Amino acid sequence: MTKQLWINLPVKNLNKSKEFFVEIGFALNPHYDREEAVSLLIGEKDIIVMLFPEETFNSFTGSKITDTTLSNEVLLSFDAESKEEVDELAKKVVEAGGTLYGEPGGDDWMYGCGFQDLDGHRWNVLYMDMSNMTER
Repeated sequence: MTKQLWINLPVKNLNKSKEFFVEIGFALNPHYDREEAVSLLIGEKDIIVMLFPEETFNSFTGSKITDTTLSNEVLLSFDAESKEEVDELAKKVVEAGGTLYGEPGGDDWMYGCGFQDLDGHRWNVLYMDMSNMTER
């Protein structure tokens, strides 16, 4: 049925958001180069995240955009290959102008952090060592 997944996010400033995501290590989609939107590729399976100016986003959703200072619309999560990669990403996020809402940390099998991008969308990055996973 489904072959790909696109995640669409509204942004206040398309160019600043593009710079932010490139600075933290996300790849631009080489097959999509337009001025009215930005396409990012995430992970080995190339999950597509589309960034649209708020006005454009509103034009095809027909609903109000969530005020991310008051609530969350979604938590976007992805994995890391090591604790060091989590720490490195957290540092890059802060340097690029994002905010950490969860400092890097965890236990023996799961280590991660949470951050907000320039528009307040919440992201979660986790390193999971399944060989050390504890029984719950």
